[in-house]
Amino acid sequence: MLSGNLRRRLHHGDLDGRRNEHVDTSGTDGLNEPLLGTYSYDERHTKEYGDKRQQDIWDDKKKEQLHWAQLFCNLVAQWGQWLANIFHNSGSILGRMLPPIIFSGQDNLPLLLSPLQEERLRNLKQRLGIPFDSACVDHQDALRQLWRLAYPGRQVPPLKSELWKEMGWQGSDPSTDFRGGGFVSLENLIFFAKTYPDSFQGLLHKRDGRRAEWEYPFAVAGINISFMLVQMLELELAGRPSSKAGICFIKLLGEDEMAFDNLYCVAFQMMDAQWLAKRASYMEFNEVLKATRTQLERELSLDDVFSIRDLPAYNMLTR
Repeated sequence: MLSGNLRRRLHHGDLDGRRNEHVDTSGTDGLNEPLLGTYSYDERHTKEYGDKRQQDIWDDKKKEQLHWAQLFCNLVAQWGQWLANIFHNSGSILGRMLPPIIFSGQDNLPLLLSPLQEERLRNLKQRLGIPFDSACVDHQDALRQLWRLAYPGRQVPPLKSELWKEMGWQGSDPSTDFRGGGFVSLENLIFFAKTYPDSFQGLLHKRDGRRAEWEYPFAVAGINISFMLVQMLELELAGRPSSKAGICFIKLLGEDEMAFDNLYCVAFQMMDAQWLAKRASYMEFNEVLKATRTQLERELSLDDVFSIRDLPAYNMLTR
């Protein structure tokens, strides 16, 4: 129990007519320990303000250092691009010996491309922007060419026929299956059939491994692979790719104008290998495609990959 009494002193204010009550605790015992530490309010306030001010100064210095570092990096990148353009445009021996200068898209630094890479990337994006047009004679002829490559010696059926289902189109009219794949997905299939005919025929007829009772449709799977590659490499974006896979692909594009088509063939063969390893069935196709993308991204990021032929999975292809 407290030894003293809590005394109240009431004062009447004559200025505003209100009663002010003040509590005098000077006579209380047992409240001797400081509740807010050993500092008085003024001492604490002064120290806290000083600490905050010091932190603000350090933050300002860090921001200034970061600003100058970014300016310096951008300046170096611009000089690198300028020198690269001089060497490559001059056609000198040194220009041909120097590798393309590419910077990561991280930290807002530009991805620098050689003139050759710029041209090939632009041409590839133009291809990707062409939709499949069933009324276009060239596109119709391309479908017929694919049939002749897939089934040599057989008569080409009409463009609307149940026979197209044998190749793995979902309906009797292949043009309805392209959707977001575009004309490039048909070009990819034709390139695959012409460049690696043995692998193409093996996948078309499901020759290797223990096959599922409900297999993936070959042609439609090919369209999905084209679409997957475009997304993985960020080729649908207006700017330049910033992902690791996209940047690695740009380097390969500098070495091989048909890098996208060759990578497509690798991806198709890799997808089938994943399919067999997982003993997958039709409903698991998307899962297999995701696993294929992951493996492709991993192989593209390897340090010793300088062309599509350097990819480990390339060895699965046969001509």
